[in-house]
Amino acid sequence: MVCLNPPPAYAELHALSNFSFQRGASSAAELFERAARLGYSALAITDECSLAGIVRALEASEASGVALIVGTEVQLGDGPKLVLLASSQMAYSSICELITRGRRRSAKGEYALTRADVECLHADVLVLWPPGPGKVADMEVDAAWVVRHFGGRAWIAVELHHGADDAARLAGLQALGQRHALPLVASSDVHMHARGRRALQDALTAIRLGCTIAEAGHALFPNGERHLRRREDLAAIYPAELLAESGRIAARCRFNLRGINYVYPHELVPPGVRAIDHLRRLTLSGAQRYWPRAIPTKVVRQLEHEFALIEKLGYEHFFLTVHDIVAWARARPQPILCQGRGSSANSAVCYCLGITAVDPEHGNLLFERFLSLERNEPPDIDVDFEHERREEVIQYVFNKYGRTRAALAATVIRYRSKSAARDIGRVLGLAEDQLDQLSMAHAHTNADLPIADALRERGFDPDARIMQRIVALVGQLRGFPRHLSQHVGGFVISEHPLHTLVPVENAAMVDRTIIQWDKDDLESLKLLKVDCLALGMLTCLRKCFDLVHRHAGIRFDLATLPQDDAPTYAMIRAADTVGVFQIESRAQMSMLPRLRPAVFYDLVVQVAIVRPGPIQGGMVHPYLRRRQGLEEIDYPQSASERAAGRGESRIRPVLERTLGVPIFQEQVMKLVEVVAGFTPGQADELRRAMAAWKRKGGLEPFHDRIRDGMLANGYEESYFERIFEQIRGFGEYGFPESHSASFALLAYASAWLKCHQPAAFTCALLNSLPMGFYGPAQLIRDARQHGVRVLPVDVTISAWDCTLEAFSEPKDRGSKVRGSEICGSEICGSGFSRDASSQIQHKSIAAEAAPTNRSTKDNTKDKSHALRLGFSRIAGFSEATAQRIVQARSERAFADVADLIHRASLNAAERARLADADALRRLSGHRHQARWDSAGVDQPIGVIADAPFNEEAIALAAPSLRKDVISDYASQGFSLRRHPLSFAREALDQRRMLRARDVLGSRHGRRVRCAGLVTVRQRPHTANGVTFVTLEDETGILNIIVWAALASSQRRILIESSVLGVEGELQSSEGVQHVIAHRLLNLDALLAGIGPQSRDFH
Repeated sequence: MVCLNPPPAYAELHALSNFSFQRGASSAAELFERAARLGYSALAITDECSLAGIVRALEASEASGVALIVGTEVQLGDGPKLVLLASSQMAYSSICELITRGRRRSAKGEYALTRADVECLHADVLVLWPPGPGKVADMEVDAAWVVRHFGGRAWIAVELHHGADDAARLAGLQALGQRHALPLVASSDVHMHARGRRALQDALTAIRLGCTIAEAGHALFPNGERHLRRREDLAAIYPAELLAESGRIAARCRFNLRGINYVYPHELVPPGVRAIDHLRRLTLSGAQRYWPRAIPTKVVRQLEHEFALIEKLGYEHFFLTVHDIVAWARARPQPILCQGRGSSANSAVCYCLGITAVDPEHGNLLFERFLSLERNEPPDIDVDFEHERREEVIQYVFNKYGRTRAALAATVIRYRSKSAARDIGRVLGLAEDQLDQLSMAHAHTNADLPIADALRERGFDPDARIMQRIVALVGQLRGFPRHLSQHVGGFVISEHPLHTLVPVENAAMVDRTIIQWDKDDLESLKLLKVDCLALGMLTCLRKCFDLVHRHAGIRFDLATLPQDDAPTYAMIRAADTVGVFQIESRAQMSMLPRLRPAVFYDLVVQVAIVRPGPIQGGMVHPYLRRRQGLEEIDYPQSASERAAGRGESRIRPVLERTLGVPIFQEQVMKLVEVVAGFTPGQADELRRAMAAWKRKGGLEPFHDRIRDGMLANGYEESYFERIFEQIRGFGEYGFPESHSASFALLAYASAWLKCHQPAAFTCALLNSLPMGFYGPAQLIRDARQHGVRVLPVDVTISAWDCTLEAFSEPKDRGSKVRGSEICGSEICGSGFSRDASSQIQHKSIAAEAAPTNRSTKDNTKDKSHALRLGFSRIAGFSEATAQRIVQARSERAFADVADLIHRASLNAAERARLADADALRRLSGHRHQARWDSAGVDQPIGVIADAPFNEEAIALAAPSLRKDVISDYASQGFSLRRHPLSFAREALDQRRMLRARDVLGSRHGRRVRCAGLVTVRQRPHTANGVTFVTLEDETGILNIIVWAALASSQRRILIESSVLGVEGELQSSEGVQHVIAHRLLNLDALLAGIGPQSRDFH
């Protein structure tokens, strides 16, 4: 039978998205998509005391055509639950301020609001009161309070979910409304877009409550009715006037989030001066410092172009703010090293202001990559600061603008498979050991393995009902927001209090506040963000510059390092780049002997070319072949250029520096301008689409536009296809040239320091960890291979950080030596006295700790200093303890272990760590003796503290060299004595396992067997499942390639082995050598006690 009456109009006024963490079971996109299918006129997103998901809701609203009503749900500590809706800009600001008040007075993730707080809301805020199942008397009190404070803009929200008492509840609420003159409106307390999310909603409730679903009881909803229901179904349970009222309320909510009034701070401009004039003065002043004789004409033209665009878009204050922060950092008594990067490096204004270091005179700037009139979006200026001092910069911004006008952007932490599996498994009642295995089955290392196989591998039956339920729920929960964290350094600064624009809450870290929007939200609403980011290499470089100045008397900085240094480039071409910024990975090292950088621009290309974009777009091999002269360089011509017959091509100026192959984003943008007639703004639209195409699609609309433009200009179809495939490749993350140039500056600086100041460079690297691909063991080994003498941690000499020691410096600073002594003299060979027993007992450590020189060494290296390891290298040792030791030592030298323990107030754990690390050798002689000596020391009892105490000294036997090495690895992760694999060499020889040195000396194509400690595992997502493994033995390093099929069939061995054996084939080409694995062997049993040493990257 056909229904003649159309369903009533309806707007849902109370709906939670998954940004009501562990409450909402659907995303805003899912909610709006279903609301559109059901014909809703509007949908209010009312997440609990939060607007964190409101920008995504806005985007979903615009995509679906269903109007968005901005709102929030709050539970008052001394009153009822309320739903607040923003009908105007003033109402929205009032709600933001309320949420901020509730969040700022509470711990992170919580809020506290009272009746008094909401009584101050602006008169444009509309209030819905959904009465809970409470006492009638309480409802009367709440109704009277609602009428008293919100009369004329308040409603009783009637929420019926097919409960047993729906009819009685409706009648009771109607009577309550009549008694208090409160109108009623229908709403649904929506928690999910469709009934099918009921199981996930139950799981989220249990996760939030910290119990299992079976234990949640009445906390779970009795049915699945809290979803977006058909209007026909709503008409069957609600009176028509309640449904109609929802539409009238929706009509009153005219606020549009796109219209928020954001104003950037103005105080950096002197009174009476226009912002653009002040920016111009600062910029030209900086330009005159760079070019004291005359500013080049090219730069002047570029500056004028930028000034005009900055003024037209009104971004003068933004540039001034970033300049102020950078100038403050550099003006510190101990300046903070910083450098701008990213698209801002395309700006001559940024260069002259000292924000970036890419010279516009010699660079290839594409300002529209940074700022575009057509795009009309905020510029993106990223400034890297030393990672250890970035907090100083953050607090400067907070102090300058106040906590009301400055806050960090949020970062949305989302469920990944591993965390989702653990939470779902827990609420379904799995034991902790099962959760560990379930989590590992869902880990990223199993990304290429079907989930059923991964579950079987971990001991689960994938066909069991509970496993099927877990897999289904994990699939639904994956990608859901879990909580808000803070952005790494993205600031939002406003002329007016931020809480009038967006709610502000406390961050987990002390003295930090964050807004509830992330960087994508800010970009969508065109709010300006200043990124004060942390970069470990800047910390390392600054520390290295300070060390060189302190010990060599030479003051370097990024601008004064010698340029175009031949030994540095020779080292780079030899792929001798462990620890060098950006070019130290296995993939980069494999590329360096092929690309053979000789000048700075080669480094710019090198940084960018080993990226997903060029790799996926097929640009790498054509570029290398052209660079090696194996392929002709061509610049396709348009029809008119071919007809002219002069051999000219407009593509040549765009691609000439990269031999006709687009390597950088800017080149793609410029290329579509030249060949397809795009404007600069349209080209930037393409860049944004490239960045987002995997998430949102978006490249296909450009396909026809580019094709039509290129064909109209007479370019061949085949060239278009090649260009578009390269554009698709850049969608996998292509590097901007400006970004690459900024990073190449740091790559060159770090390479120069490694080449000429290896001791200082390694010292600075160790003091800046964690960073890069390599751990302390690999960095120390590499330094010793470069002729650096590395001295062990010593309680009588070491500081917290690693330090440099001149060979002429006395190593014994007044310490009384007991037993055998290892002061480093046998390491540095400086002729310090040793007793005979010391020479015999520690002969092996002397041999192993001595530096081994590589063929790449040169006479420019500083070899006058040794590297002394600091207490920071001891696992679990605290800086506070180290400082107590240093302070006590500065007063007078330690007489013995007891004197050290008493004066430095060392507890049992601290003294044990020192003994285990062999840091007491100068006071006790060896580990066994140190453990005995330190364990027997008690704090003196007051009344007998000065009494003589005589106890016969007990001399213990020294540990074996093998035990010493294993203890070194256990306490520090490395050893200066011998490589641990040397102790397994006899067993490896029996297995016919070659040393790394012998493998690398073999011919191409030879079948080899080898073994080593696993130091790095890397499986880039662009490598189609291939895993790259680095093995280390006592003679060198081997790179192993494990194809996807072998990685899958021997996955447990690949992932879990600390000592890995490989049977395979050596491949050698263009100076690059690696072993293609055919079979893997777990050889951990040969070195029991060493434990995992690998750093794994995905």
